[in-house]
Amino acid sequence: MTDAVRALIHAERAALATDLAGLAEERWAAPSLCAGLSVREVLAHLTAGASLSPLRWLAGVIRCRFDFDKQVAMRLAEHLGADGAETLRRFERVVTSTTSPPLPAVAMLGETIVHGEDIRRPLGIRRDYPIGTVTRVAEYYRRSDLVVQAKGRIGGLRLVASDGPFETGSGAVVSGRTVALVMAMTGRVAHCDELEGDGVPILRARCGPA
Repeated sequence: MTDAVRALIHAERAALATDLAGLAEERWAAPSLCAGLSVREVLAHLTAGASLSPLRWLAGVIRCRFDFDKQVAMRLAEHLGADGAETLRRFERVVTSTTSPPLPAVAMLGETIVHGEDIRRPLGIRRDYPIGTVTRVAEYYRRSDLVVQAKGRIGGLRLVASDGPFETGSGAVVSGRTVALVMAMTGRVAHCDELEGDGVPILRARCGPA
């Protein structure tokens, strides 16, 4: 993991921890933008990702007989804690962690931003993400289907950021804030409401149900 990307990951984790400080217990149960998971469970998933070395990841994969969804659920449960406050404390302890599964550094940055938004949006929390950071993530997702399908989802569309330099593809136009483009690229249909252009209905359909 490069020092530059590591610093961006740490900054995004710290910002999320700050945003969630003092959150009332009942709000931790709010549904996130990740289907079937509460905001508290998504935060525990982020903690798991920051605690999982390549060797431990492989051991878990073998233990779960290569059922990757089962491994994710197992690791999430390990870091959930007894209540929301404990889940947050566990996350705070890994804000500056340099541990990660065998993924590119920018993929971990993408996970941090996307899951951060999965948590923030249902809670009504808005973050003004640094444009350089979200542009870097958008550039990664436009050419990758690793972990989450993104490249395939935007095929035949032209994405244009309204707040930064990001643009990619050709075809029907989809425009909006870079973070909204990133979230739609990763299948979050709710963010399609923030986008404009003839390509929005196509991208919305590819995101699936809310």
